[in-house]
Amino acid sequence: MVVLSACETGTGDIKIGEGVFGLRRAFVQAGAMSLVMSMWSVPDRETKELMVEFYRNVLDGKMNRCQALRRAALKQMGVVNERYGVANPFYWGAFVFLGEP
Repeated sequence: MVVLSACETGTGDIKIGEGVFGLRRAFVQAGAMSLVMSMWSVPDRETKELMVEFYRNVLDGKMNRCQALRRAALKQMGVVNERYGVANPFYWGAFVFLGEP
């Protein structure tokens, strides 16, 4: 598993006849079985909180990596709602999972 928690690591440039180029494609070609990446820039505070919860869920061993990310995002949604008065997905919805759970 490769985790790319930097900004917009799940995006890439579209090349006619070639598809989308980016970090995602490079890691898959290098043999990564699963990836976690972001689709847009998320503030550092919320990224750190989500990633800490994601790793906690993975290390707990009770769920697969995809479920661990989903649970972390749902928890972060609640944190964001408490903090800002609205569960804006800008703060918790940027991270996606690709590959083997």
